[in-house]
Amino acid sequence: MFTDSHCHLNFPELRKQFPAVLQAMAEAQVDRALCICTTMEEFDEVHALAHDHAHLWATVGVHPDSEDVIEPSLQDLLDGAARPKVVGIGETGLDYYRLGDRSLADMEWQRERFRVHIRAARQTGLPLVIHTRSASDDTLDILREEGGFGPGDGRAPARGVFHCFTETAEVARAALDLDFYISFSGILTFRNAADLRETARLVPMERLLIETDSPYLAPVPYRGKVNTPALVPHVAAQVAELKGLPVEAVAEATSRNFERLFDRVVAS
Repeated sequence: MFTDSHCHLNFPELRKQFPAVLQAMAEAQVDRALCICTTMEEFDEVHALAHDHAHLWATVGVHPDSEDVIEPSLQDLLDGAARPKVVGIGETGLDYYRLGDRSLADMEWQRERFRVHIRAARQTGLPLVIHTRSASDDTLDILREEGGFGPGDGRAPARGVFHCFTETAEVARAALDLDFYISFSGILTFRNAADLRETARLVPMERLLIETDSPYLAPVPYRGKVNTPALVPHVAAQVAELKGLPVEAVAEATSRNFERLFDRVVAS
C-alpha cells in the first residue's frame, strides 16, 4: 500500500534489527522501500539488501556532505547503475550547512561531484535523488547547466526528486518547473514546520513522494526515536490532511509516482 522512497536500511541503527524492521514494514503495509547509497564504500552493502529482498531497491552515489571518502568517477557510477535492482543515481546535490570557516569557493569539490552525478544520470537515463541544504540556488543553477534543459545533444533532460524537502515554496516551484518530483519526510509533521506544510499544499499530487529518510527524522508522535520505513504512513497521513484526501488515496498516488519516476522498479 505505501512506498518509502528514501531510507538507509544499511545504517547500524536499522541493520542490527533488520528482521524486525522488515516485519514492522509488512505490518504497516509498507510494501516497498528504496535503499539510498551515500558512499561508494557502502554501495555493495546497499545493493546486497536490494538484491536479496524482492521489495527493496537501491541507488548508487555519494552524499554531498560525505568527506574523506572515495570520490566517484563517472565510470564508477555507470558501473553501479548497471547492476540489477539499482534504479537511481544519488543521493547527490549540495550541502553548505556545515561550512564552518570555509567559503562557498571552498566547496567546489561538492559542485564538481554533483556535476558527475548529473552526467551519470543523463547517460543512464536514471533519475537523480537530490539532497540540497542551504544551497538551493547553486543546486538549481548546476542542475540547469548540466541537466540538458535547453537545446542540447538530443538526450532527455535530467529527471529525479528533491528528497526530504525543506526549502521554500519558490524552490519547490523551480524544481517542479524542471519536471522534478518533491518528496516529504517526517519533518512535515513537526510542530515548527508550518511553512513546509504550506509548501506541500502547492505541490501537485502527481509530483509528490513520501519518505522516512530513516533512521532519522521520525515523524510525530515518534520524533526523537529511531525512524523506520514502517512510519512512512504517518507522513502520508499528514499529506492526506493537507490535501483533504483519504490516506489510501495518498498511498496510491505516491506509490504510482514512485513507479513512474523509478521506472526500473516496474521493469524488474
